[in-house]
Amino acid sequence: MGGESTTRTAPPGGGADKGPVGGRTGQRLSGLAVALGLVLFLGGFAWGAVVYRPYAVPTGSMTPTIDAGDRVLAQRVDGAEVHRGDVVVFKDATWADAPMVKRVVAVGGDTVSCCQEGRLKVDGKVIDEPYLPTGTPAEISDFPTVTVPQGRLFLLGDERDSSVDSTAHLTDAAGGTVARGAVDARVDAVVWPMDGMLERPTGFEALGALSSPGPLRTVVALVIGGAVLILGGAAYGPFAKRVASSRARTGTGPTGGR
Repeated sequence: MGGESTTRTAPPGGGADKGPVGGRTGQRLSGLAVALGLVLFLGGFAWGAVVYRPYAVPTGSMTPTIDAGDRVLAQRVDGAEVHRGDVVVFKDATWADAPMVKRVVAVGGDTVSCCQEGRLKVDGKVIDEPYLPTGTPAEISDFPTVTVPQGRLFLLGDERDSSVDSTAHLTDAAGGTVARGAVDARVDAVVWPMDGMLERPTGFEALGALSSPGPLRTVVALVIGGAVLILGGAAYGPFAKRVASSRARTGTGPTGGR
């Protein structure tokens, strides 16, 4: 038998635990990435579904902020959380038997009137409204000073020339105002077309705090981050096999030596 010796040949891939590609550590990390990605992706969708509601806006009364046919995402809020400048979704039986979208320009206790040199006036302050269509200040109709009752809101469309808003209901018992409780949601973004988040209504800052942005950016980041982890983790296996196959054809080990 005379001193025969045996040698063991390493598998082409260099062993399941030794190579940087295809090893158990890599497989575990890829599995962890997919699992974490699923948590983030599904969690983001679930959070968004709980916090936000989608709406289709049928008219152009909020042009150019929101055009007719646009789809928006609106954060579910209590009427007590609404501030001046917010674009809200509400339903008031005296206005229409359907959800409507308008901008809050005055809240309970405010006085509101139009116009001073074509500009809105709230509590004696002229409001800068850059979201209005070009030329709007010269076109909007005057309306007398209205004192908004406590617990109610005065709402206008951004397309002031054609919007059926509080100015169309000034002769109502509530003087054109809407109860805070009628508000269902606050619009955060236009998602179709993808115009993104609404601009903050900084012209109202002098009258008090503005609403804080909703968590939409965080929700979107979670969904995108989760998708990236899922795709990256799922792609690891095929990528590892391709690299191992390439090394096997060239006879190169994991470290580049034979």
